[in-house]
Amino acid sequence: MKKTLLLLIFLIQTPFLLQAQKEVSIFPKTYWSSGGEWIFSGGTVQDYNNVLRWAPVFNFQNFLNFDQSPNFGWFTGANLRNVGFIFDESPSVRKKVRTYNVGVPLGIKFGNLNSQFFFAGYELEWAVNYRERTFVDERRVERFNVWFSDRVNRWQSSLFLGMNLPGGGNIKVKYYLTEFFNRSFTATDGDTGALIRPYENFRANVFYVSLSFDLFKEGKIAVGDN
Repeated sequence: MKKTLLLLIFLIQTPFLLQAQKEVSIFPKTYWSSGGEWIFSGGTVQDYNNVLRWAPVFNFQNFLNFDQSPNFGWFTGANLRNVGFIFDESPSVRKKVRTYNVGVPLGIKFGNLNSQFFFAGYELEWAVNYRERTFVDERRVERFNVWFSDRVNRWQSSLFLGMNLPGGGNIKVKYYLTEFFNRSFTATDGDTGALIRPYENFRANVFYVSLSFDLFKEGKIAVGDN
């Protein structure tokens, strides 16, 4: 009877032991993940009214994940995002500025990587397109965009901190250490023809809160052998 009971216990536990062994054996693992980003941004501008800006498009994030264990991993990748802010030069004049940035992040993940965890890191971004729009009494009076413009600092550094939620949603806070505008930029005044520096006294750093979905969800294509 005792031997029969021991055999029964062994047979019951064997599937669980095999499953646990299988879960342990999949680490470390490498895989791609991707997702969009809804960005709610502003700028640390002085002496101007700052207006919340929402940028749901076009923001693409592609991460190469290196999970070392069920509780820790790191990632890099290639991202494209729409970054900017809105400010009022006066009660009647509003400016909307933005850049499209190509970024390479380097971050870590810690917590339960299959559910809720935190992630943080650094990202270097290259501003490839600048756009500026001017509104007077809510009517647009000027608009232009420039590829690889000297109006902004082309290389921008940022820090980010976020949380992956159990349902697959992500919330992230990001701050740009590099000022948005190139304060040494020189232009010609349209009225006098004199050389001016329009951003010389304009200090602005972008910050934002963003929402993403299934950003770290493991794709079907793994990289390398587990």
